[in-house]
Amino acid sequence: MYRFLLLLLCGLFAFSCNTYTGTVETHHMPGQVDTVFKLLPKPPGSFNDTLIINFKAAVFYHPDSLQLKKIKAQTDSMVFDGIMHEFFYQMRNARMVMKSTWPDIKILEAENYRYLCFVKKDNTIEVIDLNTKKDAYGLYVFNSIKLPQLIDMMNIETEVSFYLK
Repeated sequence: MYRFLLLLLCGLFAFSCNTYTGTVETHHMPGQVDTVFKLLPKPPGSFNDTLIINFKAAVFYHPDSLQLKKIKAQTDSMVFDGIMHEFFYQMRNARMVMKSTWPDIKILEAENYRYLCFVKKDNTIEVIDLNTKKDAYGLYVFNSIKLPQLIDMMNIETEVSFYLK
C-alpha cells in the first residue's frame, strides 16, 4: 500500500517539476524508486569563516541569508516553498533524534561558515568546504576518532548508529 502511494507521489512530483532547468541528480538504490535529491541550485556562500570542531558533534549546515535569497530567485516559488518545507521538517526531526538518542553529541549550527574543520583526537585534520557541496542543507556527524560523515537526514537513526559503532 505504501509503495503504491510512494510511486504515485513520485510520479506526480516528477511530472509537476518539468520547468526546472538546474542540475538534477538521481540515485538508485536496489528495491527503491529513483529519487531526486538535488533540486536547489546552490550559489557560493557569502562568508569565509571556519568552524573548528574537536569534539563529538552533529553539525547542521544551511544557507546564509544571502545564499537563500539567491536560491529563491533561481527557483520556481512553488518548488522553493515545497523544498523549504521538507528541509525544515527533516532538520527538525534530525535535531530531535540527535537530542533524544545521542545526548552526549553536541549540536552545532554552521549557517555563517564556509569551512568545517574537524580535528581528530590524533590531531589529524579534515577540512570541508561547504561551497563544494551541492546540497544547500545537510548534517555531518563527528565522533573525533573517525572522519566526519555526511548523514542522510531521512535515515538518521540508522546512519548515525552505523557511524558511531
